[in-house]
Amino acid sequence: MKDVSTKRERDKSVIIDIVRRLGPVSRVDIHDLTRLRPGTISLLVRELLRENKLLEVGPSDNPLGRKQVLLRLNEESGFITAIEFDADAVVAAVLNLGARIKCSIKENTYLTGGMDGLIRQLLDCTTRVVAQAGIGTGSLVGIGVADPGLIDSREGVSITSSTIEFWKGVPLKRIFEAEFDVPFLLESNTRARTIAERILGAGHMASDMVYVEYGAGIGLGIVTEGRILRGRGECAGEFGHTHVVEGGPACKCGSFGCLEAIAGAPAIAARARTAVLEGAASRVLELAGGDPSLITGFHVIDAARQGDTMCSAILDDVEKYLGLGLANVVNLFNPSLLVLDRRLGMMDESVLDQIARVVRRQALQQSTEGLEFRYSELGEEAGVLGIALMVLEQLFEIPSIKLPKFLREAGAQAANA
Repeated sequence: MKDVSTKRERDKSVIIDIVRRLGPVSRVDIHDLTRLRPGTISLLVRELLRENKLLEVGPSDNPLGRKQVLLRLNEESGFITAIEFDADAVVAAVLNLGARIKCSIKENTYLTGGMDGLIRQLLDCTTRVVAQAGIGTGSLVGIGVADPGLIDSREGVSITSSTIEFWKGVPLKRIFEAEFDVPFLLESNTRARTIAERILGAGHMASDMVYVEYGAGIGLGIVTEGRILRGRGECAGEFGHTHVVEGGPACKCGSFGCLEAIAGAPAIAARARTAVLEGAASRVLELAGGDPSLITGFHVIDAARQGDTMCSAILDDVEKYLGLGLANVVNLFNPSLLVLDRRLGMMDESVLDQIARVVRRQALQQSTEGLEFRYSELGEEAGVLGIALMVLEQLFEIPSIKLPKFLREAGAQAANA
């Protein structure tokens, strides 16, 4: 948690956060919510108006009594850069303090340059999207990166990724803060997407929900009682590395029979590629330009949608194993809502219903009563929206008041006694 030296600084943070969350609000509303003295509120609001952090937006519409001047956050008083990347693409965006996207870019992930090349790409995308937004780095108040692998959010280190083999032990926080000199936040892209879907998308602020990400990997975001579940080592939600088949295919995590190795997009591409090389007739080869090595999981999905028998059989297995895996998730976490990556809907319009049937058949009846199934709503911008929301929460966190030095020293001595 952040800390400040004076109660005055803390009170200003309280006012800003109330206006951000509940605005437009009046000074009277702020008093009713905080019990701060009206004179203190008036003084601090004047300072915040001079600093251009708050704006007056006209009178209230109360039918009786004196009209109150309403306040709202000046969403253009600062900007955030948010980046999401995986083995396929990098998306970078500049957002204002209302989490509204001002400018964004997308490009293929540069993997041939190894770790150094990908770091340079992330830094370059940040610089370019800020320039395109026309705001200047001096207006940046925070940067967030949504990473495809296991991360240490406190230290801002990307630990490892099963989809980008060279991405290990990358100190992104240190690198970005040295380059741009603004606060930095690192999060997993699955958790970032989960937050975005819960607040802005299909989640509708559900207190207990699970989001399933499907692509190069298979991730799970878990929200319980309104809070994202991380786990001791921030490994909660590694759904793709749950064991589903004894003696199954090797997974990039080092194990065998993982869900990702059987049902992930690269896995279904590998199955189709093998079948084609062994002589199977399939439209998937045409979609890949006649080169089996270029077949992707989404070529398989596209071919199945066009009625290709072989690819449809592969996707039947995907639906079965995802359904079985999610039945276990439902028994473990008892969510009220399962949000499936909209990319799963590319397989067939009925995928949602088919997975729901498997879950209801395999999970406990009490766990599935009232359980809803929905596709995600936000698309490829979900990751940058989610990490931006998390940066905003950190930026507007109400700080504690830092104890005087003699009290801190006394506390330290007592702890060591």
